[in-house]
Amino acid sequence: MKTVYLDNNATTRVAPEVLEEMIPYLREWYGNPSSMHTFGGQLHRTIEEARAKVAAFIGAEAEEIIFTSCGTESDNTAIMSAVESFPQKRHIVTTRVEHPAVLNFCKHLGRKGYRITFVPVNGQGQLNIAELVKSLDDDTILVSVMYANNEVGNVFPIAEIASVLKERRILFHTDAVQAAGKIPLNMKELPVDMASLSGHKLHAPKGIGVLYVRKGTRFFPYLIGGHQERGRRAGTENVASIIGLGKACEIAAKTMEEDVSRMSRLRDKLERALLERCPDVRINGDVSNRLPNTTNLSFAYVEGEAILLRLNEHGICASSGSACSSGSLEPSHVLRAMGVPFTMIHGSVRFSLSRSTTEAEVDRVIDVMPQVIADLRRMSPFGKARSETFTRP
Repeated sequence: MKTVYLDNNATTRVAPEVLEEMIPYLREWYGNPSSMHTFGGQLHRTIEEARAKVAAFIGAEAEEIIFTSCGTESDNTAIMSAVESFPQKRHIVTTRVEHPAVLNFCKHLGRKGYRITFVPVNGQGQLNIAELVKSLDDDTILVSVMYANNEVGNVFPIAEIASVLKERRILFHTDAVQAAGKIPLNMKELPVDMASLSGHKLHAPKGIGVLYVRKGTRFFPYLIGGHQERGRRAGTENVASIIGLGKACEIAAKTMEEDVSRMSRLRDKLERALLERCPDVRINGDVSNRLPNTTNLSFAYVEGEAILLRLNEHGICASSGSACSSGSLEPSHVLRAMGVPFTMIHGSVRFSLSRSTTEAEVDRVIDVMPQVIADLRRMSPFGKARSETFTRP
């Protein structure tokens, strides 16, 4: 049975061109870039070439790019650097729908005495900008708002927030992990101080991330040790993955416009078909301003986990939300923050496409999904119930 993979917000397949670019640095050129001898030391130039590709992809300068191990490390580093930079301040602002890498780290700081403001969202997952601005004060160290939500795909008004914070001289970090490769990013035009990226979300390997730090921003390293990354992130460089990320960014820069058009068309086709063929289903999120590859659907009176298990039997991979929290039996914190009705929240499924998703794969899901939902509802004690509060948006 051929696998239909529609869980690309969790991770993407390493592009063949990326893998091909990496292999020599796993086989022949395996030296340590910090070594004095030529065999290892010559890799430094190759790393800098990859850094330049990543910088060009997001409209940054090469010296503003720090390679990390993942998006989580980048997020944690950005927040901790801000805290270290302004030790006299104790207030951080974020949102209720952040990725756990930001949300849980802020909660961790809250337990250590920091004051954390979690800005709410409305029923469509749109951020309450007025509440965010109202929460700012002279004690505010940092505002951290994701560029795009990993579960429902909402894109947040980062430029608008950045302009407000620039006037207030408050540091601004954005988790752009889901945005990279799906939305054009230009740090020269976007006045954010720090931004996080992750390689495995845009067809590079797992284990490589990026923290963008705007030139002139006060910065303290999170990992302390050697001199790597100009003293900003200790640890021997993951050379092959850095090379792979550079190649992935180079490819994405060339193909993004075409990729976005295809993904958006296929996503819309999938949504329309499931809304037509499955009763009592709703789209979660802001349908007018979201990632082109993401749809989050709630099916009333069934469990999302049961849906995923049935889809898996048909070789279809999807998700009930963030891959970093899907092991929990708790309903999605994003959908709870949006106030999704109880009858719908447990039956949520996220489909996330990539540039390699085909029309045939989408058609396969359209063929299978209605019967899966019908079968599960017949088995459910609530399957024939009718919600008095549910109306299709």
